[in-house]
Amino acid sequence: MKTPIPRPKRRATAPKARPGGDTTVASPIVPPQAIAGRTLVLVIAIMTFLAGFTIAVVSVIDRAADAWASDIGREVTIEIRPLDGVAIDAEVEKAVALAQEFPGVGGARAITEDETQRLLEPWLGPGTDLSALPVPRLVVVSIDDAASFGVKALSDAVGRDIRGGSVDDHALWVDRLSAMASSMVIAGVGLMTLMLVALILSVVFATRAAMAGNRDVIEVLHFCGAEDRFIAGQFQRRFLLFGIEGGAIGGALALLAMGIAAWAIGGSAGRPGADQIEAMFGRFELPGTAYVLVLSLVVAVALLTALTSRLAVRRSLSALD
Repeated sequence: MKTPIPRPKRRATAPKARPGGDTTVASPIVPPQAIAGRTLVLVIAIMTFLAGFTIAVVSVIDRAADAWASDIGREVTIEIRPLDGVAIDAEVEKAVALAQEFPGVGGARAITEDETQRLLEPWLGPGTDLSALPVPRLVVVSIDDAASFGVKALSDAVGRDIRGGSVDDHALWVDRLSAMASSMVIAGVGLMTLMLVALILSVVFATRAAMAGNRDVIEVLHFCGAEDRFIAGQFQRRFLLFGIEGGAIGGALALLAMGIAAWAIGGSAGRPGADQIEAMFGRFELPGTAYVLVLSLVVAVALLTALTSRLAVRRSLSALD
């Protein structure tokens, strides 16, 4: 009896014939197992999440800064300092009447002593007797028509007619808020740039690892006349899927995190610190532009992943010539 000769195992699947007689290779040039796909998707998701969360936070702060600047720009404050021998209540009433006569002014009201005490309570403590302290009185002037209102004319009139009076148009605070918002935007752009650079480097390393694992196949195809764009296209399609999956996961988690933060802050109304946060940022919710930017980020990450992989493959193939 003859002993059967074992057949050598084939490393690649033989081509399968189509009904029309055409043949195609069953296994792709870039098989999924050749790339640490789950790890790469996780890295892309983390980078997209951090970038999306940065966009959301910067959008909230920028919107809050615009709201602060708008509110401050619609008001000026008349400050009346207490002077010896001067009835400050009478000067406050004169300041209110004077401010209401100016064009562009929608109204003027004096801050009462109780309101002043509540404003100073976080620094002086509850129950402080303000009558023994030289605390100035404030008159808030609301501006309806900024074009017809002249802050200099009001300042001159207050300095002339109100003893101990002066006008603050909050221009310094508006400039500081604008500078803060610009700084936050610059910092956010810088952080996103670093994240995208890290993402590009991760894709380059993953692409080179995939090419190293399929070096024999790629070299045979290359020296048999396969065009570089054909080989690069195989990698590009694979990495595009990774980019779409990771970008979608990261973007969804970023929006979910901001939604949870808004829900948590909204549900803590009345608790210590919650009122201060609401006073600073208003209602903690994302503007519509933030959603558009996060969705655009997901698309950009997917395209950037595919393009980076393609360029890395083309550069590696050029080194084989």
